[in-house]
Amino acid sequence: MEAAVFLLFGLVALVSAIMVVAHRNPVYATMSLVVTLVATAVLFVLLGSPFLAALQILLYTGAILVLFLFVIMLLNIGRERPSGARTTAQTWGSVLLALLLAGSLCRLLWDAHSDSVPAPLEVQFTSLRGVSDLLFSTYLLPFEMIGLLLLVAVVAASWVARRAEGEPPVDPEEERP
Repeated sequence: MEAAVFLLFGLVALVSAIMVVAHRNPVYATMSLVVTLVATAVLFVLLGSPFLAALQILLYTGAILVLFLFVIMLLNIGRERPSGARTTAQTWGSVLLALLLAGSLCRLLWDAHSDSVPAPLEVQFTSLRGVSDLLFSTYLLPFEMIGLLLLVAVVAASWVARRAEGEPPVDPEEERP
């Protein structure tokens, strides 16, 4: 039963992650990212790390994606229009990266079916005490830098979205041909 739930949520995470990249509407892509992160949280629970699952939902799904949606709606980003200009370098690059991904997946499947037993997760990486000790000792500077970076991103998005006084807002329906 546990394997079936794992496969189901793994498939949901994979399909919604593809939708994040493939969808042309940024709001729908962000909502697909929400589904991906929730499915990943369920996978964390199945792997024996409920604390990381709660962090996944609270931090990423609850805070950062709300910030993404806020910025997308503040900037009034419309649907992406296809450019039609694709170079041969892009084509070869995408083929090369697809082959690299396929090779990595084959290697992972090969290693998963080998005789070696993976090491169990250490309490240091899954418990609240272990994560907080690492976060506020070893990784304190990167933690603070990311907070500052997010603050700068919000201020920059607000500044870019600000309209000059007296300038009427742009209606996205008028821009479409």
